[in-house]
Amino acid sequence: MSKILSKTDILNSHDMRIQTVAVPEWGGSVRLRTLTGAERDAFEATLVRVVDGKRVPEMDNLRAKLLAATIVDEQDRQVFSASDVAALGRKSALALDRVFSVAQALNGMGVEGMEEALKNSVPGPSDASTSG
Repeated sequence: MSKILSKTDILNSHDMRIQTVAVPEWGGSVRLRTLTGAERDAFEATLVRVVDGKRVPEMDNLRAKLLAATIVDEQDRQVFSASDVAALGRKSALALDRVFSVAQALNGMGVEGMEEALKNSVPGPSDASTSG
């Protein structure tokens, strides 16, 4: 049986991972970091917008949004902010896809995981009911 972790054990664990990805189109490499729970929630919130009172998928600049949240410098500080997403989204699709794939894998966000996040964020027909 494995050890039952205490609050201190959990909060003091070093569970963040870093991975470096070569991006020849950009002339070097980038460092990617796993998202914290709060950062992942914030990222997933950007995948939904409200239109006429209903939540709908918002996939614009999906790759740039994830990369802005995960690319870090040598001190593990985010390189990009939300205001940089549009500019980052205008970079080469080939380069973005290469880095995005690694960021997804590093954060356990395969295509299925992203679809699940969207499904959980967008109410189905029964969720829209006003009775009750």
